Amino acid sequence: MNIAERIQQDTKAAMKERDRSRVGALRMLGAALKNGEIEAGRPLTEEEEQIVLWRQLKQREESAEAFRRAGREEQAASESAEAEIVRGYLPEPLAAEELENIVETAIGETGATGIKDMGAVMGRAMALAEGRAQGRELAPLVRDRLR
Repeated sequence: MNIAERIQQDTKAAMKERDRSRVGALRMLGAALKNGEIEAGRPLTEEEEQIVLWRQLKQREESAEAFRRAGREEQAASESAEAEIVRGYLPEPLAAEELENIVETAIGETGATGIKDMGAVMGRAMALAEGRAQGRELAPLVRDRLR
């Protein structure tokens, strides 16, 4: 069962439970995945679905932070709750040690010698992470290691 199907089933369950906030968040995720399919012109792969969900997570986290800075704690809490729902559909993030191992492996496989090779290392590291890490987590580690 792919992520979109799980979200659809969970939406139905939340509707039966009359959990309005969860229904809203799940519908938002379903719509984002559907929009991704429309843009691609075909069903999304699991990796593409994860990319869409990472984008949604990032949006929710940034919105929550903006609301907090504006002193709107209720809206910030709502965005944070939606972010937690999104996290439930993403794979477990990698630990710091696992990230470092991935960076070392990527550097070794690409034969990188300096910062000019960062793009190649990042591409390989992202592939090795298999959707369990974001570029913003890997980039500083790669940059530090290549200097």
